[in-house]
Amino acid sequence: MPRFTPMTDSIANTPNDPAGPWAIPVRRPLPGEDKPKATTSFPRKVWNLLVGIKDALALIFLLLFFVALFGLLAGRPNAGLPVSQGALQIELDGIVSEQPSEVDPLAALSGSDQLKEIRVRDVVHALEVAADDKRVTSVVLDLDRFLGGGQVSLAEIGAAVDKVRAKKKPVLAFATAYTTDSYQVASHASEIWADGIGGVAIAGPGGSRLYYKGLMDRLGVTAHIYRVGTFKSAVEPFLRSDQSPEAKEADLAYAGVLWDNWLSDVKKARPAAKVDAFIADTAGAVKAAGNDLSQASVDAGLVDKVGSRMAFNRRVAEISGAADDSKPWEYNAIPLENWVAANPPATSGSAIAVVPVVGEIVDGEAPTGVAGGETIAQHILDAAADSGVKAIVLRVDSPGGSVLASEEIRQALLAAKAKKLPIVVSMANVAASGGYWVSTPADRIFAEPETITGSIGVFGILPSFDQALAKIGVNADGIATTPLSGQPDVFGGVNDEFNALAQASVEDIYARFTGLVAKSRKQPLDKILPIAEGRVWAGGTARQIGLVDQFGGLPDALAAAAKLARVDGDFHAKYFEDEPSEFSKMLASWSGAEEETAALPRGWFGIAAMNRQLTERRLVQDMTMLTQAGSVQASCLDCRAYLPAVPRPGKVEAKGFFATMALLLK
Repeated sequence: MPRFTPMTDSIANTPNDPAGPWAIPVRRPLPGEDKPKATTSFPRKVWNLLVGIKDALALIFLLLFFVALFGLLAGRPNAGLPVSQGALQIELDGIVSEQPSEVDPLAALSGSDQLKEIRVRDVVHALEVAADDKRVTSVVLDLDRFLGGGQVSLAEIGAAVDKVRAKKKPVLAFATAYTTDSYQVASHASEIWADGIGGVAIAGPGGSRLYYKGLMDRLGVTAHIYRVGTFKSAVEPFLRSDQSPEAKEADLAYAGVLWDNWLSDVKKARPAAKVDAFIADTAGAVKAAGNDLSQASVDAGLVDKVGSRMAFNRRVAEISGAADDSKPWEYNAIPLENWVAANPPATSGSAIAVVPVVGEIVDGEAPTGVAGGETIAQHILDAAADSGVKAIVLRVDSPGGSVLASEEIRQALLAAKAKKLPIVVSMANVAASGGYWVSTPADRIFAEPETITGSIGVFGILPSFDQALAKIGVNADGIATTPLSGQPDVFGGVNDEFNALAQASVEDIYARFTGLVAKSRKQPLDKILPIAEGRVWAGGTARQIGLVDQFGGLPDALAAAAKLARVDGDFHAKYFEDEPSEFSKMLASWSGAEEETAALPRGWFGIAAMNRQLTERRLVQDMTMLTQAGSVQASCLDCRAYLPAVPRPGKVEAKGFFATMALLLK
C-alpha cells in the first residue's frame, strides 16, 4: 500500500499562513540547489516594451517642449533690455502687411512654407522714433529677401524713411536685385546698393490670370453663376476663356492710376534718376552696359553703388561703428524687433479705438489675417463698451468676401453709433466690395490715392457635375414633390426654378448694397448705380466720384475721429484686435517655420520664381472660391492681385442661403 509522507517544505498547513489552508503548495529549493529562473510571458514583454516607448516619447516631448519654450522666450524682444547705439536694422524678409496672419499649427508642423509677415505700423513707428533718437545713427533697409506688399503700405514706409532723412541721418538700402515693390521703398534711401550680379528690374502693375471655361467644358463641369454688375469680373474665369472688354477697361483704368502714383513717388525720391528711359527700354540699357544689369542701374541713376553684402556692411560700420574691431564687416545693429519692443507707442490722452478689418471677410470667427464677421463685430462692440474710448476708426484692408459677415460688422458699427461714438474709416491698400460694405456707416472715409476701392457688386457660384458624370456613363434620376425638391442637384443638374430663386437673391442683395451706399454718401440712387456695377476704382478717382471723402492715412483718420468726438488735448490709438497666439509662435519656432526666410529668393531670377509660386497660390484661391464659396459674395477677385498671395488659415463655416445649398453638395 502506498505511503504518503507529508511535505515538510509545504506552507499549506502553516497556521499563520495568510493564504489559508487552500494555498497552492510551493516547493522551496533544497540546500545547494539553484533557484529556478523567473520567466515572463511574451504578451508581458510586449507590454513592457510599449510602456518603455511611451515613457521615452513623453520624456522626449517634454524635453523638446521646454527647449522650444526657452528658445521662444529667449528670442522674444525684451523691452527692458538696453538698446545700444548703432544702425537701426530693418530686415524686410517676406512681406509687409496690416496684420500678420496666425501661423497655422498644422502647416507649421508639416513643414509647409510660412511666409514671414512684418506689420507695417511697426516699421513706420520704428522709423519715426528713430528720426529723433540719438541712439540711431543710421538706418539699414535690408531688402534682399523682400517680396513686397500693398502700394499704400510701401508709400507709408517710404514717407517714414523721408522723416529720418529730414533729420540728416543716412539711410542705406541693400538688395541683390530690386523689383517694383522693393525699389519703391529703396528709392527713399540716401544710398542704394545692389550686388554685382543683380540690379533693378521694374515690371509695373499688370499681368495675366487664368480662365477655366475651356477646361470646365472639357470636363463637363457647369458653374452656375448668379451676379449683378457689368464689371463684376470675379466670376469671369468660370464663364469665359478671356477677359471681358468691360473688365479690361476697368483694370486698365485703376492700374494706370496706381502706376502713375508709383512713378510720382519714385521720381520725387530720386529726381536725378532716368526712370522713364530705363523702364521704357531696360533691355537696351543693359546691352549698352555690356549686359551688366547692375551697371545699367548705376548708369540710370537708380543705384548708387555696386558691391557685395560684406562691402555694404563695411560701409554701414564706417557710419555707425563696428561691433568688433577685428570684424569690420559687422556693424553695430539695432534689430527692428528690439527697437519696437523698447519703444512702444504713446498712450497719453484720450483713446481712439482702431479695429482692423484685414484679409478676406468670412462668416463666423477667424484668426488674425482673416476678417471673421463675428470676431470683428465683437471687437467693435468691445470698443463701444469701453468707457475710455471716444471714437472708433475702422482700418480696412480687405478685398471683401461674405455679404452676411460684412453685414454683421456693419450692424456692430451701427450699435456703436447708437452710443454716439463717431465712426471713421481708414482705407489701406484695398477696401473693395465687402470692404466697402463695412465702410458705409462711417461719418467720414479716408483713403490714399493708391487705395483700391469700389467693386460694388455681388455674386454667388455653385458648380454641378451632371455633364461630367454623363461622359463616364453615370446618370442621376429620382422624384420631386416640388420644383425645388433636391435642388441644387449637383448630379442631375440645377433646374430653372432654382436658378431664378438664386438670381433673385443676388439681385435683392445688390439692391441693398447700392441703397446703403446711396444713403451713406447722401446721394440719390441714380447717381450711385452708374459707379457701382462691380467696377473697381483707384482712391484718387473714388474721391472724385464721391465714394471717398478725403485723402489721408491712419493718423489723419485718428485726428478726424478725435475732432468729431470733440477731444481736447492728446489722444492715442487703442487697437482692438487679436494677436497671434504664443502657442502658434512656439510651434512655428519649434518646427523651423521661422527659418523659412533663409530660403527666400535673392536675385532677379529667384524673385521671378517666387512670383510663380504666388501665382500658383492664386490658382488655389480660384479653385477654392468655385468649390467652397458658401454664401453670397461681395468680393473683388481682381483686387487680390495687388495684395501678397500669402497662405491664410482655413475658412470657417459659412451661413445663409448659399451656405445651405453648399452644404447639400458635400
